[in-house]
Amino acid sequence: MSGIEQGPIRPPSEARSLLLRVTRNCSWNRCGFCHIYKGNRFSLRTVQEVRRDIDAVKGIVDGLKSDSWRQGCGGDITPGIIRTALKNLHRYPEGTRSVLLWLHNGAKNVFLQDADNLVHKTANLAAMLAYLKEAFPSVERITTYTRAKTAARKSVEDLLELRQAGLSRIHTGLESGCDPVLEMADKGVTARELVDAGRKVKASGIELSEYIMPGLGGRRMWREHAVETARVLNQIDPDFIRLRTLKVLDIMPLAGKVASGELELMTDDEIVLELRLLLENLDGIHSRITSDHILNLLEEIDGRLPEDREKMLEVIDRYLGLPGPERDNFRLGRRASFYRTLDDMDNPELRAQVDQIMERIRSRPPGDLDAALSEIMESFI
Repeated sequence: MSGIEQGPIRPPSEARSLLLRVTRNCSWNRCGFCHIYKGNRFSLRTVQEVRRDIDAVKGIVDGLKSDSWRQGCGGDITPGIIRTALKNLHRYPEGTRSVLLWLHNGAKNVFLQDADNLVHKTANLAAMLAYLKEAFPSVERITTYTRAKTAARKSVEDLLELRQAGLSRIHTGLESGCDPVLEMADKGVTARELVDAGRKVKASGIELSEYIMPGLGGRRMWREHAVETARVLNQIDPDFIRLRTLKVLDIMPLAGKVASGELELMTDDEIVLELRLLLENLDGIHSRITSDHILNLLEEIDGRLPEDREKMLEVIDRYLGLPGPERDNFRLGRRASFYRTLDDMDNPELRAQVDQIMERIRSRPPGDLDAALSEIMESFI
């Protein structure tokens, strides 16, 4: 039974999307903060391979519609039809579970995997998009990851062709606008190339989602990291600015630079200060800032510029104004998934559970809260 090939990751904002793999792994695969594709070779999937996966998805959908008619549901793929299929996954191709969840959520969005899909020839990627749209005319949004360096090599005309074929949004890792930070992290791109890529995507009418990485500059370069990242973003004016706080695992290349002292990791409080400096320096843009990942301490840093800047700064200042023990309580509650907002600390039931966990951490050697939080955060990556 032919399966539907899928890659390892997708953005949190694509949790309800159909995952369609058009490349395998990453064409660069050297970024110091990423371990996802290390040891795996990059390759392009052919148009024929991708079409086979689209056909497989359509076969699943058509089969469920037939089940629906037989069960008297008039061809509608109801929650009951989906629940029955989930209980009988052994009858379906590999990857069917994600298709069923996509259908359950309205079957409107598709995300293209893996890390650098614009490396495809424009005509080939456009052919995949056209076939997808033909198979599923109800799809409203198609998004993809790509490297900024790859996007910079495309012409605006290439990007326009992809938009007309159905590509709605590009997710790309900016990480930093500071060249020394980019070099230290081995991003393989310069600030100038980041601006060039971003402007081309914007000129094509494709939505642009830029990821930045608070903490990547470390204690030595945090100011330059914040200010230069804001400078680059100001020149691009992306539709979305998404925060992904740095967390270094032992298996990541950056771990060696941490061990040597070249990169001195920042505390949560220091990273929050860095975010404040970034927000203060974003000017003349209309981006939506979102903190949509559990690695970020303050999920409430969320809003549109310029109108929500003060609201986001107030969240930062409220956190920094808390006494040290209260900041520690929030850090633990957030990382342990009890708190999502600062107001959640006022919930007696949630507060009691966090206090109990804090007491256990403090009572057991070595009683190190930061070590406990680091361990929790490792499970998020």
